[in-house]
Amino acid sequence: MKMLRTTLCALALLWGAALAAGELDSPVGYWMTIDDNDGKPRGIVKIEEVNGELVGHIVKVFPRPGEEENPVCVKCKGEMAGKRAIGMRVLWGMKKDGDEWNGGGVMDPDNGETYKGYLKLTFFGSKLKLRGYVGISLFGRSQEWIRQQNFKETTNK
Repeated sequence: MKMLRTTLCALALLWGAALAAGELDSPVGYWMTIDDNDGKPRGIVKIEEVNGELVGHIVKVFPRPGEEENPVCVKCKGEMAGKRAIGMRVLWGMKKDGDEWNGGGVMDPDNGETYKGYLKLTFFGSKLKLRGYVGISLFGRSQEWIRQQNFKETTNK
């Protein structure tokens, strides 16, 4: 019981420190993406704020069996065609609108398609609900990303 109480106190202190630093009310940071099909981690996206808009780039890939550590996007179109996953922009133009960020776009490197999108923080800022859609939000899909507080980005690309 004492260990549980100590653990809960430590978590409360960490949560309070993150909240005080403004980390939990903003999607800026590192996020683990989860594969829609198998539920396994797919990669890490770094979200930054640039001129009042959110921009996200892939900084790490968790390769599937037989896949390179930094695969080429073979299904991407336009300027992204043939680009490596790490460093690829997958989220852009999202602006704060109440408790959501919207008005921008998202790109799925697995199928090369781009979508309109919006995102919202959940679970006290530890998770991010991302919705990508075509036309209206009804025609799309959602993903839940998990905040990575202690992720350390490496320079190996």
